[in-house]
Amino acid sequence: MSDASINASTLTAKAPADEASFGDYFALLKPRVMSLVVFTALVGLIAAPVPVHPIVGFCAILFIAIGGGASGALNMWWDADIDKVMKRTKGRPIPSGKVEEGEALALGLALSGLSVIMLGLATNWFAGAFLGFTIFFYVVVYTMWLKRSTPQNIVIGGAAGAFPPVIGWVAATGSMTLEPWLMFALTFMWTPPHFWALALFMRSDYDDAGVPMLTVTHGRRATRTHILIYTALLALLAVGTSFSGIGGPIYLTVAVVMNALFLRGAWAISRRTEDDSEADNFKVERSFFKLSLLYLFLHFGAILVEALLKPYGLGGWS
Repeated sequence: MSDASINASTLTAKAPADEASFGDYFALLKPRVMSLVVFTALVGLIAAPVPVHPIVGFCAILFIAIGGGASGALNMWWDADIDKVMKRTKGRPIPSGKVEEGEALALGLALSGLSVIMLGLATNWFAGAFLGFTIFFYVVVYTMWLKRSTPQNIVIGGAAGAFPPVIGWVAATGSMTLEPWLMFALTFMWTPPHFWALALFMRSDYDDAGVPMLTVTHGRRATRTHILIYTALLALLAVGTSFSGIGGPIYLTVAVVMNALFLRGAWAISRRTEDDSEADNFKVERSFFKLSLLYLFLHFGAILVEALLKPYGLGGWS
């Protein structure tokens, strides 16, 4: 067999391994972020004071999830250049060479249009328009503008991740009241300490990529102080929400316990020096970041339980 034949055979054998799989395209949708979108939107849908037909509810959550995935694909398309230099993201489908940038763009645009139109048809056009605005906010306002231009990127941009429960509520009611915005505020205020804790032990990634995260522009000491301030404000908001229409004794219990733990963690972070963190590989910061994931899940889980118990006269304060 000639060398040319051997080379051709080798290329043919390797080709399938280099082709993108369904899993690669699914990874473009940021499934972990999508799971948060789905859960908070579901809580907003169920907590709304209007009963929703199960099929309509399923369709609403499905199309909100698709919209969230579309945002993720467009985010990865735009951020492909910096994803290549960050340890945390270099394994994503585009920087790893499994998916072409143009494919991610086409997928994101197609799913964006599909999700907005189908949510409008399945529920109401107010909800569809709100989903469209959320996608625009995440992709254009946060990803294309704020992320690379200001250390307040995650503060303002965090609104995009806080909209799903509002969309769920609007899908059920076609209107807005105070309660969905309390859920919005809960996620909005949670986002900065959550991501700043991550940035404390991943600062080199943002340095290498040139992303002006607070740890890069103002240093870790200022970031630690910001985490404590935002956590204190978050605690006031979270406990105060207990006495709203989506609160109740179960939520109050969760809020008091979790915010006490969160405040203790933020205080511990604020007291640490760089030498302390380097000595134990940012153990306290990593623990706080993990706790932040449980924090949001338990708060929204408590809102969900209160809503599910209300028909039986058990949820809420009534």
